[in-house]
Amino acid sequence: MSVASALRLILLAALWGASFLFLRLSVASMEPAWLITFRVGVAAVFLSAVALFTKRQFDWKAHKVELLVLGVLNGAIPFVCYALAAKTLTASLMSILNATAPIWGTLLAVIFMRQRPGLKALAGLLLGITGVAILVGLDKVSAKPGAGMAILASLVATFCYGLASVYTRMKVRGIASFDMAHGSMWAATLVLLPFLLWIPAPLAIAISPIVAVAVLGLGVLCTGLAFLIYFRLIQDIGPASTLTVTFLIPVFGILWGVLFLGESVGSNTFAGAALVLLGTALATGFSPGALWVKKAQA
Repeated sequence: MSVASALRLILLAALWGASFLFLRLSVASMEPAWLITFRVGVAAVFLSAVALFTKRQFDWKAHKVELLVLGVLNGAIPFVCYALAAKTLTASLMSILNATAPIWGTLLAVIFMRQRPGLKALAGLLLGITGVAILVGLDKVSAKPGAGMAILASLVATFCYGLASVYTRMKVRGIASFDMAHGSMWAATLVLLPFLLWIPAPLAIAISPIVAVAVLGLGVLCTGLAFLIYFRLIQDIGPASTLTVTFLIPVFGILWGVLFLGESVGSNTFAGAALVLLGTALATGFSPGALWVKKAQA
């Protein structure tokens, strides 16, 4: 991995880790549906501007079903779930729970793609579940009212990410990575817009400068720019190496939560995070050593 790719990987982890910080800063002033509609809408406009600047052409109608499914599974549902969870859970806890997405992907691949898991994958699933149990059972946040539903919402979000990854592998063909991100953000925006008719709009007077920055940060930085970096990494270093971002996101999620929100981190947080990340590595077959060997051979 080149220095440039390594820096992009760290930046991507920092941006996606910051999404939980921005959610915590904004959910008190905006209803989740409005917040996430702004997030995906801003991201869609940002990516449209990039497409216009780079003169990219894309046949939306030919792939409208795939884009709609990805918009729902990769954007609308998980983003709203995390916005709901952010009302109760810390940024640190949400970022660690987010690392279970590849575990769901492995489990769903077994169900839908008939992939037979090896012993390492099974051990990874068990370790991941144990890590979540430690986080949920010993974290003091879990005792707060509504914490159970917030944790469930976070796991529903990661389940959707896992389902989206399996759907992409099984059904999505002939769509460039950038177009997939661009189209799915517009699809997510169109799916969410009708729900706003029944939800009171946030008062402009209640939106502080901090909240406004957080919402823009979610849309432009944590979604639009992050997708560009993500797909650039896939192009440059491949999907396996890009997977390492999963292990870095909790580091930044915890860091931003401690630095900017004053969140406390206990020993159970580190123990649960370690088991979740180790379980993710085993379930997905990730091996830093194998990546090094492949790079050396290349």
